[in-house]
Amino acid sequence: MKKLALTAILFAATATSAFAQMTPVGAWQTIDDKTNEVKSQIRITESGGVVNGRIEKLLRKDAKQDAVCDECSDDRKGKPMVGLEIIRGAKKVEGKDVWEDGKILDPENGKNYTLRLTPIEGGKKLEVRGSVLGIGRTQTWVRVQ
Repeated sequence: MKKLALTAILFAATATSAFAQMTPVGAWQTIDDKTNEVKSQIRITESGGVVNGRIEKLLRKDAKQDAVCDECSDDRKGKPMVGLEIIRGAKKVEGKDVWEDGKILDPENGKNYTLRLTPIEGGKKLEVRGSVLGIGRTQTWVRVQ
């Protein structure tokens, strides 16, 4: 009986863990499209059904930890990169493991793009698509935790 209960607990914990990972919420490492170097760590949080994300760490070897967003043209102009909110307002699509209707900021050029977040590989990776009028690019971020 104890063995059966332990098995049930382990199954439930594993199922809950796997289910919980199919979300963009958590910490992610971004990868440079050109060099394949780890660029930064982003923390995505959820509140009231809306996800937002901030730069938690700059990880490039040559990154200036005190850098500010000079290219930003909105309320983020001149704000420190560390702590900068780059994802705003994405919501889960009903019946799918996809978050849309938000915006993502590219702090290197200061432009905002329409956002789609899709957890893949059991939530170990996150497809991040930024686009304007359907034209854009997709990056794959790697879960840290």
